[in-house]
Amino acid sequence: MGLRGIGGAIALVALGFAPVLAEGKRPFEIGDLYNLEDLSSPSLSPDGFSVVYAVETRNADADATVSDLYVAPYKGGVATRLTDTPFASEWSPAWSPDGRWIAFLSDRGEDETAQVWLMPAAGGAAPRQVTNLSAGISDFGWAPTSDRLVFVSEGDAPAPEKDSRGRDRPVKPIEIHRFQFKEDYRGYLTDQRQHLYTVSLTDGVVTQLTEGENDAWLPSWSPDGKQIAYVAKTEDARTADRTLNYDIYVIAPEAGATPRQISHFSGTDVDPYWESRPMWSPDSRKLVWLRSGEDKWIYYKPWDMVVADVTTGEESYPAPRDHFVYKPRFSDDGKSIIALVEQPEAMWLARIDLATDKVTYLTSGKRFAYDFDMAAGRTVILDSTDTAPNAISAVEKKLRPISRHNDFLKGVDLHAAEDIKLMSDGVEIHAMLTKPAGYEPGKRYPTIVRVHGGPVYQFSHEFNWDWQVYAANGYAVLAVNPRGSSGRGFDFAKAIYADWGNVDVKDVLAGIDKAVEMGVADPDRIGVGGWSYGSILTNYLIASDTRFKAAVSGAGASNPLANYGHDQYTALYELELGTPWTNLEVYTRTGYPFLHADRIKTPTLFQCAELDYNVPCLGAEQMYQALRSLDIETRFVIYPGQHHGITVPSYLVHRLQQTLGWYNRFMKK
Repeated sequence: MGLRGIGGAIALVALGFAPVLAEGKRPFEIGDLYNLEDLSSPSLSPDGFSVVYAVETRNADADATVSDLYVAPYKGGVATRLTDTPFASEWSPAWSPDGRWIAFLSDRGEDETAQVWLMPAAGGAAPRQVTNLSAGISDFGWAPTSDRLVFVSEGDAPAPEKDSRGRDRPVKPIEIHRFQFKEDYRGYLTDQRQHLYTVSLTDGVVTQLTEGENDAWLPSWSPDGKQIAYVAKTEDARTADRTLNYDIYVIAPEAGATPRQISHFSGTDVDPYWESRPMWSPDSRKLVWLRSGEDKWIYYKPWDMVVADVTTGEESYPAPRDHFVYKPRFSDDGKSIIALVEQPEAMWLARIDLATDKVTYLTSGKRFAYDFDMAAGRTVILDSTDTAPNAISAVEKKLRPISRHNDFLKGVDLHAAEDIKLMSDGVEIHAMLTKPAGYEPGKRYPTIVRVHGGPVYQFSHEFNWDWQVYAANGYAVLAVNPRGSSGRGFDFAKAIYADWGNVDVKDVLAGIDKAVEMGVADPDRIGVGGWSYGSILTNYLIASDTRFKAAVSGAGASNPLANYGHDQYTALYELELGTPWTNLEVYTRTGYPFLHADRIKTPTLFQCAELDYNVPCLGAEQMYQALRSLDIETRFVIYPGQHHGITVPSYLVHRLQQTLGWYNRFMKK
């Protein structure tokens, strides 16, 4: 029996559940992870005739997640596979402005680091490697002349010293003097910095543009070729890590050029984590970017769009306000901004008229957009729904599908989430409820409460393969967006500021009460679980209420006093909670699941990723040890070599099998 069959058989037999499925369809199974194809990075050709994109799959032989490139006709038709590297990946494809080339990132080289590669758009020749820096490449962009690229890299890492036999000597001690000294995926942060470089595609000459003790991110070449915009902090390196004061700079694409600062707001002008680079107007006179609030509000304040004249510095702030916005860019005529705009439980594509501030939504309904691209008057979007993974569509009067992947799901019984509204402390709270396979009105079901990460994030109508597994195994899935979530504006998000585990706990419990009131959730069979802040809130919930029969807490923490200086968020702790020696009461109050672990009666499975500097294993270790000391049923799983986002396919399958098995053990009749 294959992986797909094994995963499904274990789950369904364990619960003793035989769902009534849609006619001719089978249940979604854990092993279907190996069948799913995840699309990303759509890039339209300059003539608008074709779209290139990356497709991520799982290689069971190597037990690795890999990706390849495909190109599909805009008008519809069969996609062509451009790369086929089962043990390597290609991602982030981008057409050259003249349409002759496709550049992309790949780890297909001998040293397996991410480098820029180039292939002819017309085919007929193998891709060739363009860069060769030992630290690898994290981002790149085209020059408008199509003969150069700008890229971001930490350059060449120091080569290991050799002994007399030619073997590597032990690496030198790591010396650190920065305030922020670690970051997930990058590890310990030393003097090595990310800088901008250009590379000539004719002779391979690499030119370094930025230098110094600060990083550079998200480069964007102006259409006239004279400047490159980017994001950086260039204040004193000793204090830069303490703030979120990112700014926009421009620099001429030549050695020795002096950067010029464009934004002067004493807060965040494009956090690199937003993946929304500053973008030029077609005439190279203006830039559009995203700006958040003052530092103390960190990620709670929805960011606004800023349009600035590069010469005069004059700024304007297009609508919409009090919405999280992503990836804004100018329309081809420069009269509008096209951007992704968050809605309650959704993300839509919008056009904002710069003269009138009128917002016209180009997509709508229960769907979540991740990315888009425009060229030659055409627009493509990458989005998903409850029952369909990410797909690429043409944005016309109606969305018209372009990509054709995941057709196997046509034969699978999938379940959409319905929207629920409820009141908690006089505040309207939104939630989503996915009913189980074979749902019968009037019958109550074991219910898994999913808790989202962030904390400033929200559950939306997007494809969640784990929800489909739970539904296929007879569980209702309840996803509450409590206060602290995004999608509802600044006041709603900041309701949990420096007060985690208070009103958000109340809101999730109110959501459970609503699902019970609706006659769907069985009050005697409620489970809860989440990852990242979803795990943190899970720990708050089980320390506040004993109704839960089982909990799964992944990549979480419950003792900010211990995490201060141990994870990557020290600056954010100080901005929101203060320092432990000045605000000890806040740290102990927000650490109540660990400091009052004796309140917890729920059997809890803890999980973590070994190399996670975002939410390190320390948090799971402490909670596991506390429950083990209290003789509460518990288990602890560590995923070796993984960062905050787990990528090894067998680990993803194992995590969901363990999670489902834990719920089955304590929640089945």
